[in-house]
Amino acid sequence: MGYARKNVENTKQIAKKFVRYPEGAQKYSLGLTKFQELAKEAKAVYKIDKVALVNCEIFEKYLENFREC
Repeated sequence: MGYARKNVENTKQIAKKFVRYPEGAQKYSLGLTKFQELAKEAKAVYKIDKVALVNCEIFEKYLENFREC
């Protein structure tokens, strides 16, 4: 039994450690501006030349602070 190509691509997308702003906004179901704001607050943004990358591990730890019990 094989895996559908779409499922493999989905898994790769979810497992990324670094994402750009549009990818991250889609991944976390947030608006682009809100994602940028939260990523900066979390100090999860890495700027390389003119490219901004967000570390998903740091961002997810930051999001856990907003969890309701």
